[in-house]
Amino acid sequence: MIVLTRQQARRTAVRAQLLTRDRPAGLPELVGHLTFLQYDQTSAVAPNADLIAWSRLGSSYRPELLTEALEDRTFIEFKGLIRPYDDLALLKARMAAWDDPDDQFSHPRAYAFVTANAACRRDILSRLDAGGPLPASELPDTCEVPWSSSGWNNNRSLTMMLECLASRGEIAIADRDGRERLWDLAHRVYPPETVGEPEATRIRDERLLRSQGLLRARRGFEAGEPATVTGVRGTWRVDPAYLDLPFAGRTALLSPLDRLVFDRKRLLDLFAFDYTLEMYKPPAKRKWGYWAMPILRGDRLIGKLDATADHAHRVLRVDAVHQDAPFDRATTAAVQREIRDLAAWLGLDLDLPAGFST
Repeated sequence: MIVLTRQQARRTAVRAQLLTRDRPAGLPELVGHLTFLQYDQTSAVAPNADLIAWSRLGSSYRPELLTEALEDRTFIEFKGLIRPYDDLALLKARMAAWDDPDDQFSHPRAYAFVTANAACRRDILSRLDAGGPLPASELPDTCEVPWSSSGWNNNRSLTMMLECLASRGEIAIADRDGRERLWDLAHRVYPPETVGEPEATRIRDERLLRSQGLLRARRGFEAGEPATVTGVRGTWRVDPAYLDLPFAGRTALLSPLDRLVFDRKRLLDLFAFDYTLEMYKPPAKRKWGYWAMPILRGDRLIGKLDATADHAHRVLRVDAVHQDAPFDRATTAAVQREIRDLAAWLGLDLDLPAGFST
């Protein structure tokens, strides 16, 4: 059993997420290592996938690089995640079995919905076979049994059917027209190769751990080595390749959906960082802001940047820099540099609050 201090655990997580001074060489290396970028078009500052890439690659990254990589199928969009195209071979067997415990469209309720609407399934597949790729607006909604939920997805039967058919590997996102997804038959989109189970699970788990550094132990997850973290309850799995390496940290501004901060319990256990994405809260109940960006300094998370990209007025407006503890002079200068770099990358002027000016 490997025993890690909290600092060792944090540094392992930061290294694994490519947030040290040793930046990845380019976008393919970045996405290949992280295994995916979450597709989210919330653009208070910039879309999540672009922010993730900028925080690792710096201002040499351009959003059109991601667009081009999706168009030429270096990457592919799958279940809201942008993945290396070849990685789909690791997922096809699970899709064919329609057995993904982490997928809401791969459970008995989804199975019952598709079975009850078999005619609609056939209509969609026939329409795509004849004329795909097509947007949802050009696909037939002939569901006889509606999808019901707690309210958010009520009466969205066609959308739910498309998600179910994507989960079982029958259809896939072939492209986008703006924000609208274009669907096609999966065999026209996905690579022909398939890695069978359980080999595919072993490879996926190893790559997931490589991208995270350490994860809480769970049944059936055998990647890496067992570990404990001093002062933290429970056991973990750690990728030993990250241990005993020199650590060269840097300052970085992170997307609220960044995988370093995505697991809030892990965030508290390892970083003692209090954070919640507040975009769904009423403005009066927000502590840090609509799209507050966590601030990384070395192996610590030290605050939140509340900023908005106002493209109409060509300015990055910084409403607040929340300091979990007062910044010293060097930290203030480093955070200022990152904010200026963010504004320059966005092609915007910068409006900083009084008391935190450059």
